[in-house]
Amino acid sequence: MTTPADNAPKKQRGRPFQRGRSGNPAGKAKGTRNRATMACEALLDGQTEQLTQKAIDLALKGDVQALRICMDRIAPPRRDRPVVFELPKVEAAADHPVALAAIMAAVASGDLTPTEGQSLAAMLAEHRKALETADIETRLAALEANNGR
Repeated sequence: MTTPADNAPKKQRGRPFQRGRSGNPAGKAKGTRNRATMACEALLDGQTEQLTQKAIDLALKGDVQALRICMDRIAPPRRDRPVVFELPKVEAAADHPVALAAIMAAVASGDLTPTEGQSLAAMLAEHRKALETADIETRLAALEANNGR
């Protein structure tokens, strides 16, 4: 005699899919939106003006959180700003130490923030790599031309 538990399929243990093979190889379709986001938008649809006015009213009454929300929409925090900075001309790898010293001096004097200085120094490093790569290609082409004679 068999019991119902004996006839039940055994639970799969471990990984349900082969290693390196996805259960959905195509992935989520492009443009697919989250259900919760769509439900929230459906609830708010048609009431945005009233909600916005309520947030403004609360902010005007002194609600700090509502004021912060309103200010974030009016003047969002700036992520980048144009940097006004006198960088020496950089045309060769030999010009890089002078340019880096100028960046460090500007950070030290407060003309640039440390993050801005770091970004400029990274750009300078990429420029140096590009110069070195171009120099290597030129030398290699000259060597190959001389060996081809």
